[in-house]
Amino acid sequence: MPFKDLRPKVGAILNNDTISSEKKMTQVCELLQESIGYYDWVGFYFANHDTKTLHLKAFAGEPTDHTEIPFGKGICGQVAESNANFVVPDVKAQDNYIACSIYVKAEIVVPLFKDGKNIGQIDIDSNTVDPFSEADERFLEWVNERIAEIL
Repeated sequence: MPFKDLRPKVGAILNNDTISSEKKMTQVCELLQESIGYYDWVGFYFANHDTKTLHLKAFAGEPTDHTEIPFGKGICGQVAESNANFVVPDVKAQDNYIACSIYVKAEIVVPLFKDGKNIGQIDIDSNTVDPFSEADERFLEWVNERIAEIL
């Protein structure tokens, strides 16, 4: 499904005042994972700046053991420190990669900002090598901006 068609669906989820923010995020993860063929795992991690750790709050896809990630470790941990998008076309080429599944071939992580502070990120794993484009980055930045509005 094209990103332009997903925007109103994401908006409808986030505008539903009858469910919690965490449930909204889970539903967004499920929508993205079900609608975009190469989004095999979608999750939101949130930062605890005191302990310098990321904590998984919502996801869609296979369960993961990586529910807490130290800043600096793996792609997610690096984004917690860099405050910049990180697109990994081939995870085998990354030295500082945390393997979540033997099937994952690529990853994209986009930081989530609230009031100018990096409070978390959306993390997407793909079982396809090099599937992510600039359009994915722009769409995920938009998703994170909408998520920040409900937090």
